Amino acid sequence: MIALRQLTLQRGTRRLIEDADLVLHEGHKVGIVGANGAGKSSLFSLLRGELVADAGSVEIAGGKRIAHMAQEVSAIDRPLAEFVLDGDHALREAEAALATAQETGDTDREAALHGQIDALDGYTARARAEQLLAGLGFGQSDLYRPLADFSGGWRMRVGLARTLFTPSEILLLDEPTNHLDLDALVWLEQWLVRYPGTLMLISHDRDFLDAVCDHILHIDQARLTLYRGHYSAFERARAERQAQQQAEYEKQQARRAEIERFVDRFRAKATKARQAQSRLKMLERMETIAAARADSPFRFRLPCADKTSTPLLSLDRAALGYGERHILDNVRVSISPGERIGLLGPNGAGKSTLIKTMIGDLATRAGERVPGENLVVGYFAQHQLEHLDVTATPFMHVQRLSPTASDQAIRDFLGGFGFRGDDVFGNVGRFSGGEKARLALSLVAWEKPNLLLLDEPTNHLDLDMREALAEALAEYEGAVVIVSHDRHLLRSSVDTFWRVAEGQVVPFDGDLDDYHAWLKERETSLKRERQAGEDKPAVEGGDRKAARRAAAELREQTKPLRKRRDAAEKSMEKAQKALEAVEAKLSDSAIYEADQKARLTELLREQGEWKARLESDEQAWMEAEEALEALEAELTAAS
Repeated sequence: MIALRQLTLQRGTRRLIEDADLVLHEGHKVGIVGANGAGKSSLFSLLRGELVADAGSVEIAGGKRIAHMAQEVSAIDRPLAEFVLDGDHALREAEAALATAQETGDTDREAALHGQIDALDGYTARARAEQLLAGLGFGQSDLYRPLADFSGGWRMRVGLARTLFTPSEILLLDEPTNHLDLDALVWLEQWLVRYPGTLMLISHDRDFLDAVCDHILHIDQARLTLYRGHYSAFERARAERQAQQQAEYEKQQARRAEIERFVDRFRAKATKARQAQSRLKMLERMETIAAARADSPFRFRLPCADKTSTPLLSLDRAALGYGERHILDNVRVSISPGERIGLLGPNGAGKSTLIKTMIGDLATRAGERVPGENLVVGYFAQHQLEHLDVTATPFMHVQRLSPTASDQAIRDFLGGFGFRGDDVFGNVGRFSGGEKARLALSLVAWEKPNLLLLDEPTNHLDLDMREALAEALAEYEGAVVIVSHDRHLLRSSVDTFWRVAEGQVVPFDGDLDDYHAWLKERETSLKRERQAGEDKPAVEGGDRKAARRAAAELREQTKPLRKRRDAAEKSMEKAQKALEAVEAKLSDSAIYEADQKARLTELLREQGEWKARLESDEQAWMEAEEALEALEAELTAAS
């Protein structure tokens, strides 16, 4: 049981939680929702003992073990499976003690430790760790490769696997789906539904909350309110509560007006003065009911270019890939104005390659990319957040795109994306991930594209902004292509699905439920093929040395690509720092004085050069990463 008793939590001058009384019983699966900055992550820190309540208390039933996700996973040389196994500290300590007992010949101690490891379910631990990694998208050949071989998003998946592996009665997960694709997300849902302990989950994915949670904890204006049921039930209950609150508010306002009219009319009359004073006191004692507040502060539109073409874009018999490697062959697709297309497919199958080719960042290896005469592409992806000028403001970002736009037009536009008042002049370097995502999306919208390509657009966006994006896409007049693990966004925004898998892009005749069924059937088929081709014991049967040798061989064969990727990443970091330094100088108003014209010209030249360098490095990194994934998949299939 977890109980909050008259709890108040304050960070600086801001009160996040006030006078909270809450009891969560064992086995509850609680989704925690609220605006960014409402205090969701701070509540987790409080439960873990990293923060101390300013008033009241937190009570957790004795002996309950808490597992939580780390915000970052370092690029160390520890093999994936071993890193996950390290999450069970008691097991690792028992294994170390057993090794010592075996070395010293202490047979009594050895026998006792075998019993302890058995009680800890230690003899199935490796198989369980490997199953977790497989469920989150790792291949058999990945299991004993070092963490350093993987990008940040994949390392976060390993961190999630370790969290799930850690023995616990209370599980705290903060945005666990941000780095997952649809396949891994569905697997995680099923795992969490079976989790026997108490789950507290921070997420902005409404379908995920619906599938997993039986309670919703809403944090709003420093108040905690617990609702029974999943997220959709919470929305209905909250709407009903708000409607009731609004009705009571309007009733109270009418009563107030009636009392005030009576007081104003009869205050001066001797015969009515006492009654007037009595009503005035009644008015003073009346507890104020607040007007119901609209949930979402966001409502924006996505303007479309005035001119269009039919089709907007075509790929004709196109072969797509990086370097010498084909990833997709004979791609024949066409996008017309107003189409809504969702891309489905396993991770690494080529969805990002397809989008990069549509943008024009990647040339086709064969066939043609045929843009329409009036094509204007808008592209949003998570890596664009890193390209924002952290020394500038949202206002400056838009002004750089359109120097002649009026100040009021820019402020009105940014207001729709949640940047109001002085927020438009806030320093981007202090923004949260959600605020940066909103700004990056606004910059895409400002260009008025007629083809919008969105690659995981909802990462870092809260529920309000996700809903606003879905509404904006519904009203958008251009064509849309989306890659997303947010099923609510796909269901509300997409009319047609394309499946990207096994080197092909084909129309998918079905909905998301049909796609999940296809994934299961595909996984079953792949398992059968692996089993049919096996002529030696499985890794969990004791041949771990062979698995490590295979992993070492794979690492050796992929070494040149990994070197290219890592070199590009280092070069990107250098270019980003240099660009930030130049833009910091450009943000100084003194540089725009007449006597600084030569210096300003030089800085603008440097800015252009570093931006070009950054784009080139990013392209090199993307090529190496995609080629690496394709080679690993090919080598795994061959083995």
